[in-house]
Amino acid sequence: MTGSSDARSDMTDWFEVVYSVADGDARAVPWASEQPCPEVVEFAAGGPGGRAVVVGCGLGDDAEALAAAGWETTAFDVSPSAVAWCRRRFPDSIVDYRVADLFDSPASWHAAFDAVVEVRTVQSLPPNLQPEALEAIADLVAPGGTLLLAALARPHEVVAVGPPWAVSERELEPLSQAGLVVESFETRGSPPSTHFVGRFRRPC
Repeated sequence: MTGSSDARSDMTDWFEVVYSVADGDARAVPWASEQPCPEVVEFAAGGPGGRAVVVGCGLGDDAEALAAAGWETTAFDVSPSAVAWCRRRFPDSIVDYRVADLFDSPASWHAAFDAVVEVRTVQSLPPNLQPEALEAIADLVAPGGTLLLAALARPHEVVAVGPPWAVSERELEPLSQAGLVVESFETRGSPPSTHFVGRFRRPC
């Protein structure tokens, strides 16, 4: 649909502006911490290894944590400036950093990854794009593979106001529609930083 396509294009432009204007200063990127997400570190250490992909990799910390734990890691972002920043930060990295659009990812990535890691990307998208984003993320998970998903949480009856746009548990329905089953689901923290951490598995 044209409207959805225009909205995706607007978000692509917005991410690139944030990273390019920051010009190497992580303090100018609202979501950048220059540390891997603790849930990613926990997941990376406990997993069996295999092929992993990080969605919306930002400055690369989550991808580096996966690679350090032995995962063969691809990491992508829609912003060329973000990907260039990752490569500057980690010049000797074994991570395969790519510029790619979640909504138009390479066909070879379909059902290709044993681990898909998505931290705070869905919440950065307006609610009208979140179902499509979740479908696209689920599409990356291989049979037997796991999706680790973390985002700000809100009760379903509360209207999302953003950015970021917190996500309700009910709004994760596109994952089950795409064939993923819940492995674990936790709500952590307290308002305004309440977030959920879910693991979803695609049956073999």
